[in-house]
Order: sequence, then C-alpha cells, then structure tokens
Amino acid sequence: MTSLKMRDLLKERLKNDHWTFSFDREKDTLRIEDKETKKGTTVSLPGLIAKWEIRKEKAIDEMVYYIEEALKVMSQEQELTGKERNVYPVIRSTSFPTEANDGTKLLYDDHTAETRIYYALDLGTTYRLIDERLLKKEGWDLLKVREMARFNLRSLPLSYREDTVAGNTFYFVNNKDGYDASRILNESILKKFSAEIHGTMAVAVPHQDVLIIADIKNDTGYDVLAQITMSFFADGHVPITALSFLYENGGLEPIFILAKNRKKDGKKS
Repeated sequence: MTSLKMRDLLKERLKNDHWTFSFDREKDTLRIEDKETKKGTTVSLPGLIAKWEIRKEKAIDEMVYYIEEALKVMSQEQELTGKERNVYPVIRSTSFPTEANDGTKLLYDDHTAETRIYYALDLGTTYRLIDERLLKKEGWDLLKVREMARFNLRSLPLSYREDTVAGNTFYFVNNKDGYDASRILNESILKKFSAEIHGTMAVAVPHQDVLIIADIKNDTGYDVLAQITMSFFADGHVPITALSFLYENGGLEPIFILAKNRKKDGKKS
C-alpha cells in the first residue's frame, strides 16, 4: 500500500460534495475540510498504512468513522453551559498542535516533557477540544475548566486487566470511553497502584485508549514494558508517546529503555 493508493481509497470512502481533499506530498498527509466552515482534520498517511498492514479494512473503517464524526462536530455550534459534566482532560503528545487551523488557540496545560493536557467537551460519539474562542463566548477561564475536568475524570469508573511476564506484573486500564490515558491524571488511581506494587512502578500512555501500569521487578520487565508500549503506540488511533515513565514521589519521569539497560536523565542505572 502506497500513500497515493491510501489517499485515493480515503477519498473514495469519504466522498462528499461538501468536503475538499488536499494531499501534501512533502508531509505525506491528506487534509479533509468542510467547504463552508473551512474546518477539517488531517490524516498522516504513513501512520494509517502501518495500521492497515496489521488490521487491514478495520483500520480504514475506524479512520473513516473518526473523520466523519469529527467533521460533523466541527460543523455544529457548541456550548459549554449546561454541559459541565461533559468536560474532560485528554492527554496528547507535545507535538500535537496548540492552535486550530484557523489560528484559534486550544486550551492546554503542560504535563511532562512528552505529554500535554488538553480539554474536551464530550459529545457522545466523539468530542471537541475546547479553544479560547469557545471559552470567551461562555465567559469561563482555564482554572474553571481545569477543575471541572479533573472532577469529572475522578468520577469515571476504573476497570483493568492484569498480566504477568517473567515475574513482572502489568495492568492495562482500558475502559473504552476515550479517557483511559487521561486517568494518568487521577492521583488516587496512581496512589492505589503504588500502594500495591512491590517493585518499581512505571506507567505508559502509548495512545489515548490505554493506560499501562507496571510493577517492574527485574531488568526483563523494562524490556517487556518497552515492547508493549511500542506495540500499543504503533496500533493506537491517537498515538501519544512510546516512552514510559517512572512514578516516584507523586511525579512522572521519562525513562529510556535501550538494550536491557534503563536510562534515566541520560545515565545508566
């Protein structure tokens, strides 16, 4: 599958008289945009091809659904008032844009060197990232949105599955509600696992729909965590980071796992 073939496949599946398609050969992306609002979404074709090679038509189906829902939301006026319980934080990579395509600044907070916290209005089948224009229209501020989003996050249920490999235990939080990675912001969840872990606690958010928590008891555990995280990162609909983090004293610190050696702050340990 080449980028040109994937481009043509998406254009055929997304055929709509109200949308325009523009292919950026240099960046290898396809942008789908509403003709009237000029709002749209951009798809990284190499990333989609990598998923297609593993999941075939299912990967295309998911992307088409995501694009259709996203453009549907963008064409509608949204309000925050009366929808306070639908505001949540979402984790994104630091490479994620801080502005919408029209230049409007998105609402966000710094998190780690690898991740950022954005804020979203849940709309059921999808959500819209909150920007400064919507905030100004409502007369709200970042502090109000931040507190509201954290409160709503704490109200979400927690379910996970457990797996043990080479004496190391891995917990996979996967509630399939769009906010699994966001649960890394719920300090009570991290403290709960920390109290039960016997080795070193590490966490990972390879994509938005999973939070991995690991009880690392030997060097093999770091290698397994790196492999799992990379696999999830490559397969995720909204990838975040392939790096993992150590959870120490209530803080998160990126760790680099290379050839069975753990690196922290550039030093072998």
